[in-house]
Amino acid sequence: MDVKSEVSEFLRTRRAKVTPEQVGLPRAGQRRVAGLRRGEVAALAGISVEYYAKLERGQIAGASEAVLDAIADALVLDAAERVHLKDLARAAGSRTNISSNASSRSASHTVRPALRQIIDSVADAVVFVRDDAQNIVAINDLGR
Repeated sequence: MDVKSEVSEFLRTRRAKVTPEQVGLPRAGQRRVAGLRRGEVAALAGISVEYYAKLERGQIAGASEAVLDAIADALVLDAAERVHLKDLARAAGSRTNISSNASSRSASHTVRPALRQIIDSVADAVVFVRDDAQNIVAINDLGR
């Protein structure tokens, strides 16, 4: 199996395992797919539906660590699954500095709340914060 297919299968199967109730979403009406819809994952991760669909098609090269962490949070991935997702991104030729540290946290958990408020308050410009290793650890909505 090539990397694109493996990424696609991994994301689809993990999305199918998560129920709307697990992530605090209401279960409204009849669902055609098991688990979450692509739009729900995208909304939970703070990315566009189009971008998530692209990632789910296996085009994960270039995805930032912050995006991968946000998707991992949205899909309620365990530590081993998070590492696997980042390994897949690395294998796909990701150009970002992605650590395989199983205990890495999402960007929203690595900055102080006051800094998070400042970042989120800027609506007309891209704002991001990097750590010493140049990983993006926080980004505002426009930047996503």
